[in-house]
Amino acid sequence: QVQLVESGGGLVQAGGSLRLSCAASGRTFSMYTMGWFRQAPGKEREFVAAMTWSAVKSYYADSVKGRFTISRDKAKNTVYLQMNNLKPEDTAAYYCAASTVVDGTTRRLDYEYDYWGQGTQVTVSS
Repeated sequence: QVQLVESGGGLVQAGGSLRLSCAASGRTFSMYTMGWFRQAPGKEREFVAAMTWSAVKSYYADSVKGRFTISRDKAKNTVYLQMNNLKPEDTAAYYCAASTVVDGTTRRLDYEYDYWGQGTQVTVSS
């Protein structure tokens, strides 16, 4: 089992920045891909960014490319999502997820992930 706990959400004005953290515990050695998803009220959960735990590969949704950066601190078993130039449409609950499947493919779909955190709210005011 892997436990994921997100933090760092909050209220920010448009154009501002936030850094989300996702602390992993448990069988962290089994994690292969770490992802961030978000879900706005009344909308489906959508992919934001992901990276392999080895940090060899990272990829982003087109809507956040150039503004968000995913990274990780192996020693702390923590994944980060640096969010810059935030827009009101970025308002959502943000979730961290972990996949244990080792196959090298990109993972943009929520059902491809095995473990999820409880989420952290990000609200961007205009």
